[in-house]
Amino acid sequence: MKFPSPGRFPPLILDDVRGAQKMLCGVSKVTPLEGSRHLSALVGAPVLFKCENLQRTGSFKLRGAYVRISGLTPVERAAGVVAASAGNHAQGVALASALLGVRSTVFMPVGAPLPKVAATREYGARVRLHGTVVDETLAAAQEYARETGAVFIHPFDHADIIAGQGTVGLEILEQCPEVRTIVVGVGGGGLAAGIAVAVKAVRPDVRIVGVQAAGAACYPPSLAAGHPVSIGSLQTMADGIKVGRPGDVPFGLVQDLVDEVRTVSEDELSSALLLCLERAKMVVEPAGASPVAALLSDPKSFHGPVVALLSGGNVDPLLMQRILTHGMAAAGRYLSLRLRLTDRPGALATLLGVLSVADANVLDVSHARTDPRLGLTEAEVELHLETKGTEHCEDVKAALREAGYRVME
Repeated sequence: MKFPSPGRFPPLILDDVRGAQKMLCGVSKVTPLEGSRHLSALVGAPVLFKCENLQRTGSFKLRGAYVRISGLTPVERAAGVVAASAGNHAQGVALASALLGVRSTVFMPVGAPLPKVAATREYGARVRLHGTVVDETLAAAQEYARETGAVFIHPFDHADIIAGQGTVGLEILEQCPEVRTIVVGVGGGGLAAGIAVAVKAVRPDVRIVGVQAAGAACYPPSLAAGHPVSIGSLQTMADGIKVGRPGDVPFGLVQDLVDEVRTVSEDELSSALLLCLERAKMVVEPAGASPVAALLSDPKSFHGPVVALLSGGNVDPLLMQRILTHGMAAAGRYLSLRLRLTDRPGALATLLGVLSVADANVLDVSHARTDPRLGLTEAEVELHLETKGTEHCEDVKAALREAGYRVME
């Protein structure tokens, strides 16, 4: 088995992950594997979810945070710890600190989901809001550490963090010894690196596929360059993997041990989250659904049994509402369109009759009569419809055109 050269960063081996597993006994849950019949049918082989969304604090992050803080000296513990996170690492550090009796301060982006901020405070951390993206928040937390002497707990760029996250990989091997492919979301790379160290040491034949949001994919250019590089614009709903630069420590491990890193679109993330909720009855955040998005986008490229890691379930209900609407639209379950009709009594009833025959459920209707582009006797109608898939959407539009309406999307 090929490991990165020892001079590049602190070495990390299987024994480190096994030691972390012993340390976490009674602290973190051994989360279940749940089968997905729908994805299994698409892939043509068994697909199982590793449900870290059911972990304490709602994500895998407790594992690494607890291992890292457990390794601090008494003097370091007395100084307290500081972390930066969009939410999941924040909660992991807050709970780990509380369990170990260590004072914690957590920096979070100004736009962090309110439930994550509230949960972090409830676990006992002092929360400070700073910056709009995680990289800005990281810089503020590191400055705080320099000023106060608090120990900075990095979300992914430390060997202890990676060892803790790697315990997920050991559990997968114990729960599904016949696994052939593990699919995992990638932000800074700590989770993928830890799983790769654990799994490849025991089963080098297992294929490990990392998944990033296309709008925040720092690994593909970094892997191409052979070293971590920063990317500029970060545009994705998946805040848990919205990282602009790979960590130095996990990068080498990902480079040498992870077989492939793919990207998925926002539409694919939305569809994956909708599938998790509808088919698997799992509340999963966008970052946690990224492996499912990869499976949906190209199911025949995976060899099973496949384990897809649902890495977190902490999602703002308001964001969930927007994502579900987006996902329904991407799946052809929600159709928005505009059309013009003659502004006369009964015109709307006639239109609704056409939609009724086409079996489209009308969710909302709005009129515009004062647009200067409209004729004197015209009205523009905007419709929001519940539909049954992309083919039904096309049938609805065809029925409207056949009835003489000009459809504008």
